[in-house]
Parts: sequence; C-alpha cells; structure tokens
Amino acid sequence: MQNNFFEKIEEAYVNRDLKALDALATPKVRSINSKNDFSSVLMLSCNNIKHLLKIESLEADCIMLNLEDGVSKEEKPFALVLCAIFLSLHQKSDKKFVVRVNALDAGGYEEITYLNQFMPDAIRVPKIRSVQEVKNVLALLHEDTQLHLSIETAEAWHQLSSLALNKKVTTFYLGILDLFADIKLSHHLIERHNPMMLYMLSHFLITCKSMGVKPVSFVYQEFTNLVEFGKWLSLEKKMGYDAKGCISPKQVEMVNLMFVNEEAQINRAKIIIKLFEMHQEMGVSGFVDEEYGFIDEPIYKGALALLEEL
Repeated sequence: MQNNFFEKIEEAYVNRDLKALDALATPKVRSINSKNDFSSVLMLSCNNIKHLLKIESLEADCIMLNLEDGVSKEEKPFALVLCAIFLSLHQKSDKKFVVRVNALDAGGYEEITYLNQFMPDAIRVPKIRSVQEVKNVLALLHEDTQLHLSIETAEAWHQLSSLALNKKVTTFYLGILDLFADIKLSHHLIERHNPMMLYMLSHFLITCKSMGVKPVSFVYQEFTNLVEFGKWLSLEKKMGYDAKGCISPKQVEMVNLMFVNEEAQINRAKIIIKLFEMHQEMGVSGFVDEEYGFIDEPIYKGALALLEEL
C-alpha cells in the first residue's frame, strides 16, 4: 500500500502536477519531538524525493527539511508540498524534523501558515533581522512547534542576545557564509587558525548558552575534505559545542562520533529502564514519554545493553 502511495507521489512530481501532489498531502496530528539533545543536523532538499525516501535509514539526529537555498524558484511550490507529505508520513520519530522555510519576505510567512497543519517539530527561519520579525513568527507559529533561527545577517548578529523572546525559541544556527557576506568579510577568513573565527564561535556559543538556547555550529561546505572537517569538529568540541550542521551522511557519522556524551547516554539509559519497568508493572509495554519519546521493549533492551557495555 505504501509503495503505491510513493508511486503516486513520484508520478505527480514527474508530471509537474502540483494539484495532484497537493491532494496527497493530508494533515495529521504528529507527536512533536521536543527534545533538543540532537548533535547531527542533516540538510535535505525537499524537492529530492529519493533523499526524502531515505529519512528512516539516515543516522542524523535531526533532519533539516530544506525549502530555501538549493531549491530553485520553480521547484519551491513542489518542495513545500513534498515537505508536508513526508511530515505526515512520520507522525512519530526519534529524529527531530525541522523545516527551513524561505526568508520571511520571500514567502516564509505563507509557508509557515501552510505547514502549521502538518506540525513540524520546529521551523527554522533564515536571514532573521529583527526582534519584531521573531514576534511576528511566534504569533503565527503552531503552539506546539519550536522556533529555530539562522544567525546570518549583520542585524541578527548585533541583536543576538535579544532574539530568544520566549521558551519556544530553542535553537540558533550559525550561518557563517551568509553572515560573512552580509558584513562584507571574505570567505577566505573562515579558517581554523584565524583569531576572529575563534572569537565568533566563542561569542556565539556563550551568548546562546547564557540564554538557554542551543547553538549549532556552521555547515562546512567542502564535504569531501573530511580531514579538515574533523579538525573543525575537534576544535568545536573543545570549545563546548555539541551540534553541527551537515550536508553528507559521512559528515553525520563523524559528528555523531565526536559529540557523543557518555554521561548523558548513561543517564538517559537509566531513566528509560526505570520508566519502562514502572509501566511494565502496570501492564503497559509501550508508551510515549514527553522527554524521551516512544519507549517499548526493544528500546528498553537497548538501554540495558548500553549499560552492560560501559
């Protein structure tokens, strides 16, 4: 049955039949993943059906469903509907589903309005420029959906400590390429040994942490240069980062290995075991916890195995 549904999606997309594609986007109530313990954030363009079909097999903690950069103007309407369809297909997931909409003055407000009915875990707004824009989005956003912001304009950098207006604003992403372009700095300055980069990473991290916002470090674009990518990861971990944007599965693998938090894993496993055994005594073998998501016997056994290995 599901294979037939995927065939309909692909047929409508190949035939450029937006009306038929939209008819396949059925709003469903999703179990919101409100956890913020993700480390690897993998960007997926929503006009690439083959990549969207692989979501379940990807190792990334967070899936960034991208409607902005990399999606042409002609493709954006199709990408938006495909994004909605795949949100509805993943009503509950341990992965965090975040949608990066277009800039607010380039259709972002309309996209948020449309996506509210499909309940993404979070909306990421690019090129944010003011506190007022954050207020506008918060007034529009579904009450259960978090708000993530891309810090990639001179105005956002200048107002960094003022943008987390309430607890719905949970995560900031450092958009280094756009930020450098906006403040008229050459991309050649994005180099590990440049003191300015150390300052920017430190300022971004400390400001975010002091507000209770999760800082996600920038995407390293040279995805084939894994040696240099690994050196950036090592530096960022030493500084205190625990999350980074990715554009390839190999980058995801390296991020997950670098940012593993053994103490947090142990604590998480202990709590899962305790919660499962408490529910098991009441005859319940599968349930959803607000913080730890869906827990059943395989999850419980996985937690036991983790503690045995350590």
